[in-house]
Amino acid sequence: MPSEVKLGPPGCITRINDYVWEIPTSYKEGMRVPARIYASKLLLDLMDAGVFEQVTNVASLPGIQKDAFCMPDGHWGYGFPIGGVAAFDPKEGGVISPGGIGFDINCGMRLITTNLTIDEVKPKIKELVDALYKRVPAGVGCQGFVKISKEEFKEVMKDGAQWCLKHGYATAEDIECIEERGKIKGADPSKVSETAIKRGFDQIGTLGSGNHYLEIQEVKKENIFDEKIAKIMGITSPGQIVVMVHCGSRGFGHQIGTDYLRTFLEVMQKYGIKILDRELACAPFESPEGRDYYAAMACAANMAFANRQVITQGIREVFSKVFKKTLKEMEINLVYDVAHNIAKLEKHKVDGKVKELLVHRKGATRAFGPARASDLPDKYKKIGQPVIIGGSMETGSYLLVGTDQADEETFASTAHGAGRVMSREAAKRRFRGDSLQKDLEKRGIYVHGATMAGLAEEAGGAYKNINLVVDALEKAGITKRVVALKPIGNVKG
Repeated sequence: MPSEVKLGPPGCITRINDYVWEIPTSYKEGMRVPARIYASKLLLDLMDAGVFEQVTNVASLPGIQKDAFCMPDGHWGYGFPIGGVAAFDPKEGGVISPGGIGFDINCGMRLITTNLTIDEVKPKIKELVDALYKRVPAGVGCQGFVKISKEEFKEVMKDGAQWCLKHGYATAEDIECIEERGKIKGADPSKVSETAIKRGFDQIGTLGSGNHYLEIQEVKKENIFDEKIAKIMGITSPGQIVVMVHCGSRGFGHQIGTDYLRTFLEVMQKYGIKILDRELACAPFESPEGRDYYAAMACAANMAFANRQVITQGIREVFSKVFKKTLKEMEINLVYDVAHNIAKLEKHKVDGKVKELLVHRKGATRAFGPARASDLPDKYKKIGQPVIIGGSMETGSYLLVGTDQADEETFASTAHGAGRVMSREAAKRRFRGDSLQKDLEKRGIYVHGATMAGLAEEAGGAYKNINLVVDALEKAGITKRVVALKPIGNVKG
């Protein structure tokens, strides 16, 4: 029998199973669909009240389909909760909302394999991390090492990572292993403000600040959960070294989000849209304003794909210099690159009918299973899409794989990371960056951060237990764990 956990008036949350919880439409006036939270009871109890408030607000938006979702890493965000997923039908007045995408448009993850071992890398970890910090700028306002004009930047907006291929920063194999091959269609630079262009054109090849990072990780034998799938993804042996990159569209995407939020707040009355939270400002996807924002958002998403690709080129150069080997000798290959702040047109089945929906993922990751083979690189068609889940610089991260069940239940979506349990300000009050840095080094993790305050914000204690999050995802059936990855070196924004 379903059990109930009181959230306080005017409603309650119903247990569907041990890892799925539902808030009915009776919880709040205006809800069009239920809200569903994927989490264990322990993780549910760790979620702040803002998650329940926000996910039920999302459930009130026009054109929403099936349910509003929140993943086990969920926590309070702007508009949508972080970990929020919602799909809208444009033919039914479905909207597009910057609050359901995030200001750092296409903040995302990529994982890179090497054939180097812990025995080769550990003695040079300080040299390697320091060289990466120097090569890949980090911190607020940093400028990238790729120098292009504002006009050239418009080509980046249109072509994304494919621009990198044309200019020697990518291989054809790289492009095949990026979501949408590194280029979101429909990008139109004319829909982007000059202010946004000014903020973004010199930031390609930069990590930025906050929770963004470039991390050197080790594959331990006991952390390989599916050896067969791991090998297909390029994880072939214990002690192997991999590199994880987490960053997005920087100030460029932030400005685009800011610009269109203002626009949407002004036009909602024209379309008769009423929202429960002004942070969910939106417009019908098929309206001129909605289409303009999507075209601008695609520009930012493409910039982010290019940004991570250029960073990959920097990583390859540094590894080659430090280890005095060619890229071919080190087999530095891209496993996958996936967005976790984006809205995309995808086909999904709702009530037995296939519809083209605008799927918003905000702090959530696409997780296609083998049934979506036509959308995946050849080598992943039988196993499903790689999913990269970032933890913290103390605890490590995960490589997962998508499932067909996620396609059926959550619009092929899963979590994106561990999820915060502590605000940045609270973390700075609780932890000291310099002490944390010394403690991590004693534990075999060398961290080079832009600021000590930034390190304090990203302490492992500020995040949920990544193992619990991944366990909930797997037991809910929406992703399958493949490998856990342990940090040994980190460049922190």
